[in-house]
Amino acid sequence: MDRNLALESIRVTEAAALASARFMGRGDRLGAEQAAAQAMRKTLDDLSVHGRIVIGEGDKDEAPMLFIDERVGRCAEGDLEVEVAVDPLEGASLCATGAANSLSVIAITQRGKLLSAPDTYMEKIAVGPGARGAIDITVSPTENLRHVADALGKYVEDLTVVVLDRPRHERLVREVREAGARIKLIGDGDVAGALSACFPQTGVDLLMGIGGSPEGIIAATAVRCVGGDLRARLVWRNEREKERAREMGMKDPNAVLSAEDLAGGEVMFAATGVTNGDLLRGVRFTGDGATTHSVVMRSKSGTVRYIETVHRFKQKPNYGW
Repeated sequence: MDRNLALESIRVTEAAALASARFMGRGDRLGAEQAAAQAMRKTLDDLSVHGRIVIGEGDKDEAPMLFIDERVGRCAEGDLEVEVAVDPLEGASLCATGAANSLSVIAITQRGKLLSAPDTYMEKIAVGPGARGAIDITVSPTENLRHVADALGKYVEDLTVVVLDRPRHERLVREVREAGARIKLIGDGDVAGALSACFPQTGVDLLMGIGGSPEGIIAATAVRCVGGDLRARLVWRNEREKERAREMGMKDPNAVLSAEDLAGGEVMFAATGVTNGDLLRGVRFTGDGATTHSVVMRSKSGTVRYIETVHRFKQKPNYGW
């Protein structure tokens, strides 16, 4: 895939972040989500691709949400065919309350390389490059913590684990604390949690727990770009979901999945901060515009670029902010 596409994708996440940041702290989660989706759709259609959304937000009838199988991009002759995974506002409740780590994210892959699975739950463990090969989702959290600590040259007591603050994680939280590791509970946004685990400057060493499968697939693209590691397995709510997975081509619905299983081939990932977070700063409005902070990554080169953009609203097209 053209490396310029990775840089162009930043415009997509910037537009969504700018639009949703207007709703920061206003308690209007739905309004923030809709503004982000509308702005993202407009900028996606400027990309020189034949794009198909594989992971999106909402159903086809839930305008203006970006829905699965929606076609995006210019779709001109000669444009690259790609699959797109989006979360226009990852951590919508975080944005609505002004909490940290709300992001706008996009992942782009070659055609046929993203896992097709029902929108269900996914258990996952994610780490950065330093602990690649040290995680195993089939063993206990305590064992994983010991292996990650050994790989990073740390004591277990020095590890920081990101876990979604949910009742289903009571036992996980208890075991992690008994093992001696530190925990950072987050209210939403496990893509941001996985992303934080990939960069030492965040102070986060790993993500553990159960979140959404779409978020797990998007997180896998980011993990792959930096050479980290992710292991996952789908958590089924009923037999109908399992059957649906088989219909979508999954041979073993109970299989342990790697980052490559979730997002294969060449991948690109971009994110822009909506609120201040561990890795990215949030949108900052000024008298005549705003400043955004983004990261863009490619699996082919392993390049990670941080981009700070100054937006002048009087000189830019209106994408809904």
